Amino acid sequence: MDELNALMGGFAVALSFYHIMLMVIGITLGVIIGVLPGLGGANGVAILLPLTFTMAPTSAIILLTSIYWGALFGGAITSILFNIPGEPWSVATTFDGHPMAQNGKADEALVGAFTSSFVGAIFAVALITFLAPVVAKFALKFGPAEFFAVQFLTFASFIGMGRGSAFKTVASMCLGFALASVGLDNVTGTLRMTFGQDELLNGFKFLVAVIGLFGIGEILSSMEDGLKFNGAAAKLRMDAVIRTWKQLPRMWATFLRSCIVGCWMGITPGGATPASFMGYGIAKRLSKKGNNFGKGELEGVVAPETAAHAAGTAALLPMLTLGIPGSPTAAVLLGGLLIWGLQPGPLLFVEQPDFVWGLIASMYLGNVVGLVMVLTCVPFFAAILRVPFSIIAPAIVFICAVGAFTVNNAMFDVWLMLAFGVLGYLFNKLRYPLPPLVLAMVLGDQAESSFRQAMLVSQGNVGVFWSNWLCGGIMTLGLVMAFWPALTALKAKLAGNGPVPRAA
Repeated sequence: MDELNALMGGFAVALSFYHIMLMVIGITLGVIIGVLPGLGGANGVAILLPLTFTMAPTSAIILLTSIYWGALFGGAITSILFNIPGEPWSVATTFDGHPMAQNGKADEALVGAFTSSFVGAIFAVALITFLAPVVAKFALKFGPAEFFAVQFLTFASFIGMGRGSAFKTVASMCLGFALASVGLDNVTGTLRMTFGQDELLNGFKFLVAVIGLFGIGEILSSMEDGLKFNGAAAKLRMDAVIRTWKQLPRMWATFLRSCIVGCWMGITPGGATPASFMGYGIAKRLSKKGNNFGKGELEGVVAPETAAHAAGTAALLPMLTLGIPGSPTAAVLLGGLLIWGLQPGPLLFVEQPDFVWGLIASMYLGNVVGLVMVLTCVPFFAAILRVPFSIIAPAIVFICAVGAFTVNNAMFDVWLMLAFGVLGYLFNKLRYPLPPLVLAMVLGDQAESSFRQAMLVSQGNVGVFWSNWLCGGIMTLGLVMAFWPALTALKAKLAGNGPVPRAA
């Protein structure tokens, strides 16, 4: 009941004309970002974050999260109409979405995608509404050892649940830790890896790094691929909307399964992309029409879109309650909160209740506004792809440069942004994951401080991380996740060689 009263107060904050206008602007920008391949939710939020420096934190976070909702919606448009995934999590949507468009059912596929995205997001927001205060109250009992255990579990989860090479994930994370350690040591007051550069006394600016890694890096990769767009027309007929909405209630089991999968993958650092594939795979296995998946089945669109939106939204739960981002976009938003002088974590609910509940209320409103906008403006957003990429790419690079320059009004940051852009490009070419690097840059300082504080309290005894059932359980789970790829490889090797002979 307390949560509902607080949520009503949040709606009083979010329902102002100014904030509704910010939602419309943010969702419009987000859908454009989602429609354009080579960009993404994290990229868009990172590029446009400097615009919020002069805004109140509540208004700024509403604008940025609205950009995120719009990007989640927008990725489905190109996947269905052009077979071009606007976002990584939209790849699974192409499997049945584009065949439906080829069969003359593009409007039904779009309505199914938008509606299921809305359902997944609302389910995840409801989870945040009732679960976040409980997690925050529980986390108030955490000390340095418990916080490090949670942070360690977050890093380990990227290793254990990653889809690619565990070695590349660890290497990316280690580079992020190295970049996070540049500057002044908060504990000893000594300088680390500044190489005599005054600009590095405060370390690498997180915003400059993510603008380069995501924005410039993706543009360089897209330019190398010679990306071209072929324009297409699209419209939504009202009879198609009604006809599709009549079919969707029959898929309630698919909705529920995908919501659960998406929320789990969002809270743990799985992300929207694996959630969409997992939602699609489970639906294909359990659906009565599973054999028809890949040929233009509406349920094959509903499952990945529901899971992706639920995961993208649920990723904000650990970010708000524990200060642990569950996705790259949540990591960028975490950096924004720190820039605005807010410390994500359990105390945020105590010290800034208007901010927290205004944000949660805006999640409900933002997704409603987003659903209405994408249902009514699909032709406009699809027409964006008719603009030549040779015009779009320089415009994005210019916006990135302006965003990096505004951090400190220094050209050094622009050059630094370009250097990070080259690094992002190399990561894409060599298939090294960027999210672990970004996560390590965001949480590196906090994890180091928590670890060193725990060591000071325990006088160097590592056993402090197993001093109680909570901390010990989290650390043990983290160790299992960290070594999970090695355990899986060992199990596969033993299975391949047959049973191991017992010693005589």
